[in-house]
Amino acid sequence: MPPAAGTLPAMHPSSSSAPSPAAGQAAALGGLKVLELGQLIAGPFAAKTLADFGAEVIKIETPGTGDPLRKWRLLKDGTSVWWQVQSRNKRSVALDLRQPEAQDIVRSLAAECDVLIENFRPGAMEGWGLGPADLHRLNPGLIMLRISGYGQTGPYRDRPGFGVVAEAMGGLRHLSAEPGHVPVRVGVSIGDTLAGLHGVIGILTALQHRHRTGEGQVIDVALYEAVFNCMESLLPEYSAFGAVRGPAGSALPGIAPSNAYRCQDGAYALVAGNGDSIFKRLMSVIGRADLGNDPGLAGNDGRVQRVAELDAAIGDWTAARGVDEVLAALEAASVPAGRIYTVADIAADPHYQARDMIAPVALDDGSALDLPGFVPKLSRTPGSHRRNAPRLGQDTAAVLREVGLTPEQIKALFERGIVGGEQE
Repeated sequence: MPPAAGTLPAMHPSSSSAPSPAAGQAAALGGLKVLELGQLIAGPFAAKTLADFGAEVIKIETPGTGDPLRKWRLLKDGTSVWWQVQSRNKRSVALDLRQPEAQDIVRSLAAECDVLIENFRPGAMEGWGLGPADLHRLNPGLIMLRISGYGQTGPYRDRPGFGVVAEAMGGLRHLSAEPGHVPVRVGVSIGDTLAGLHGVIGILTALQHRHRTGEGQVIDVALYEAVFNCMESLLPEYSAFGAVRGPAGSALPGIAPSNAYRCQDGAYALVAGNGDSIFKRLMSVIGRADLGNDPGLAGNDGRVQRVAELDAAIGDWTAARGVDEVLAALEAASVPAGRIYTVADIAADPHYQARDMIAPVALDDGSALDLPGFVPKLSRTPGSHRRNAPRLGQDTAAVLREVGLTPEQIKALFERGIVGGEQE
């Protein structure tokens, strides 16, 4: 049942087989029960973020194959190590959603959950009798996050949409290139991740609304809109001036100086000298006090007009020095600068270590694996690793018991292939 207006959100106690918070550590979302349908990146990333902060996440997977992410990129003992990031702290239930009995199980779970996350094509859930109207009849307080390529409405709603397409439609891909060269993709699935993060924002906002009113609602996140929402001044510049921002390589258009500068040893230093006082300090470091004291360069608008001159001056200075010398000099002058990290640099960096951003875990076979730490960092209720990513259907039998099925019913569902995974 939904909470009465003015009460706390309905929280469902985790079962004895569900993961529990680390000893001595409170969980910000402890008691929040989440049902995850869908696969790969956007929806599961949203659920993973909630799970990191204590939510109990029950992930529904296809019997036999499971989430395709289990086989993406580099595999360890047959399973992607990415899986350990995306599905930590979750439980896995294998259901064939095409079967009416499996759909009934989802209804039983949704009736007891606070949040449902899905990232199927629009209409798929309705086709299974699991659309918002169906589920809200069972649980009016349910918050339903729906992530799709183009959203639940509009002329493109039925098109298949992956993150890479959304990045292009959202305006990002046009900018990610050197001028005159083919636009390149960001090296990670940034469109999916941005959609997942927007979904989490929507869930937390909807929980606050439910806290006041007792009402659940639907959150409609389109991949391309999540990208477009991060495109800064792209649209108003076009609206006001007809300006179509183009690719600028490593520079930051309209903000100067800010670029990557080649050093003597072939490495690059990223230098952001675009604050007015920072610019003066930067010019002093590189021995160009004449530019630092030039009234025409005192503000960003003037510097943008002479950005090529400024980049050349900085580039001449870095070209005569190794990147370590460059960065040490800029740090001493409080000029923001840094090197371009590889993952090997990240793994060895003392600041990453000090901030607990390298989180070692022991896998079920006893081997060690480093995972990313928990973001954001909460002072009282930080995220935690309570459970490794589950085996396919590891929790099917336990969850079916929790929704009231008898051992005989569970056995029959396994035998008919309606559910899969591990039988107890």
